[in-house]
Amino acid sequence: MALSKRKRATYFRQAQYGLLIVIALVVAFTANWSEIGRTFFNVKTAGDMFPDLVTVALKNTILYSVFGFALALALGLVLALMKMSSVAPYRWIATGYIEFFRGVPALLVFLAFTVAVPLAFQLKFTDLSVVSLALGLVGAAYIAETIRAGIQAVPKGQIEAARSLGMSRGRAMVTVVIPQAFRIILPPLTNEMILLVKDSSLVYIIGLSRDQYELLKFGREFLSRSPTLTPILVVGVTYLIITLPLGYLSRYLERRSGGKKVAVV
Repeated sequence: MALSKRKRATYFRQAQYGLLIVIALVVAFTANWSEIGRTFFNVKTAGDMFPDLVTVALKNTILYSVFGFALALALGLVLALMKMSSVAPYRWIATGYIEFFRGVPALLVFLAFTVAVPLAFQLKFTDLSVVSLALGLVGAAYIAETIRAGIQAVPKGQIEAARSLGMSRGRAMVTVVIPQAFRIILPPLTNEMILLVKDSSLVYIIGLSRDQYELLKFGREFLSRSPTLTPILVVGVTYLIITLPLGYLSRYLERRSGGKKVAVV
């Protein structure tokens, strides 16, 4: 007798559960847990990383990310408005900027502000300004497209209603459209913040003083004099302490906005 569609789906789901259990058992019985514990869960090595892990590395990672995101948000808003402008040169400049910084690796931007830009323009950047500028310029390209998509998601009737009340197009955009757009794009903006936090790890290529280390740089330096790989695990967990709450915040904001998403090209 042929099985019903619901029965087939039930058996298929049970087979998947069974396969996962088999894989888990294989891993549990074949892994060398004593070696894993010695390599990744060395309590003494983890303890030696404190308090510098929090007072230096974690603090600097948060500072770099916050300043970079602030610059990216401000510049991204300007770029989004330029790309939607009726003035063609503004659109060309914004499009060129966005395509360039979305197309090149962020690592090259860090190298440019570490070596190329100071040599070419005889400028001297502080460690904080180098990281903030690199993160901000790269993040602005992505945030600009997110903001543009959010603005376009606001019903055109909102602008028409504002214009009928005597507002100029610019005032209607600033006071009516942009606030509504930001309510729509808060979840993807939170995701951009998560990406900037992770991109801050590119600071490892810069020759920083120890009090300017961020998490990855601190972890690499500690790993070089550690007999175990515990610093990798500790740094990874610390990144999760930052990014997991941001991920939950993004989902919460998405639920609050009714699950409305914007399409970013």
